[in-house]
Amino acid sequence: MTDLSNLKLFATQPHPCSYLDDEEATTLFIDPSAPVDQGLYTQLSQIGFRRSGSHLYRPHCASCRACISCRIPVADFAPNRTQRRCWRRNSDLELGFVDHIDTDEHYNLYADYIETRHRDGDMYPPSQAQYNAFLSSEWGLTRYLEFRLQGRLLGVAVCDRLNDGLSAVYTFFDSRESRRSLGVFGILAQVEQAKALGLSHLYLGYWIKQCHKMDYKTQYRPLEMLVNRRWVRLK
Repeated sequence: MTDLSNLKLFATQPHPCSYLDDEEATTLFIDPSAPVDQGLYTQLSQIGFRRSGSHLYRPHCASCRACISCRIPVADFAPNRTQRRCWRRNSDLELGFVDHIDTDEHYNLYADYIETRHRDGDMYPPSQAQYNAFLSSEWGLTRYLEFRLQGRLLGVAVCDRLNDGLSAVYTFFDSRESRRSLGVFGILAQVEQAKALGLSHLYLGYWIKQCHKMDYKTQYRPLEMLVNRRWVRLK
């Protein structure tokens, strides 16, 4: 186990919050030159850090504590009726991990997803450089879970393998397949993969009560939230 007190931390200057209007955010980053392995990444995830590209970070805002880390304890996860329907609806899809997504097929799906679903987001407009930096395979721990229909790529869930779980980094998919609810399916598929690997959790990143875009995370129960440095279970 790494002594976290020896890690160097860097904080950004306050900047406009991406999630809450009229709020300023400050982000704490682990020293980019620090050697990261699965053990360190796991320890940092357990205290609320996330990965974006090659950076491990967590919010460190002066006057706001709205960002709360959350994770699904996969052994106890009980899908609701809507989630069960989604799983059945996508029973015709083939799932499989690949080590890289550096093909035109993968990038074109990502670019179309950003263009059609997230034109108001930080990642618009999409670019190859942004794609490579954001979804890169870091420290040998990143895997890409493909969803295919008779060979056609419909979606990719990017996740990192930790000692105690999978960390869901990002999911992108064919926005024309709205009937399939592929965003929901992506989480359910990662829950099943974590179970199959004998892991205990699927880390979902941050939940913010005031941000409606994050409401979906509370639909997965039970859900654990990191509150006052303790994981608290919501049933």
